[in-house]
Amino acid sequence: MPKTKKERENPIADRDLYSGLIRLHVLHHATEEPIFGLGMIEELNRHGYRISPGSLYPLLHGLEKKGYLRATDERNGKSLRKVYRATPLGRKALEAAKSKVRELFQELVMEGESGRA
Repeated sequence: MPKTKKERENPIADRDLYSGLIRLHVLHHATEEPIFGLGMIEELNRHGYRISPGSLYPLLHGLEKKGYLRATDERNGKSLRKVYRATPLGRKALEAAKSKVRELFQELVMEGESGRA
């Protein structure tokens, strides 16, 4: 998907750069409790990620296809809501990713700060 003018001018809004972080965030929450699309959009929004349903739902479907999430339909009043939960494979993948995130955090933040005068 081509970048918008706003994304070209503001690297902080670079979806490509943050897509892995968003996936990890989604997977983290799915290990904590069942999640659903609108709820995740709101949660990600609270952390500064602006993601539309047109971007989130393919992401959720991709995580489901990889076996990291399992979707079920649950009744929400008169309508059905697709709810996602982390699978054992998803939990294992998140644990492996945490190790990589710690290593990256160490390099980006801790070593970066120690090099400053």
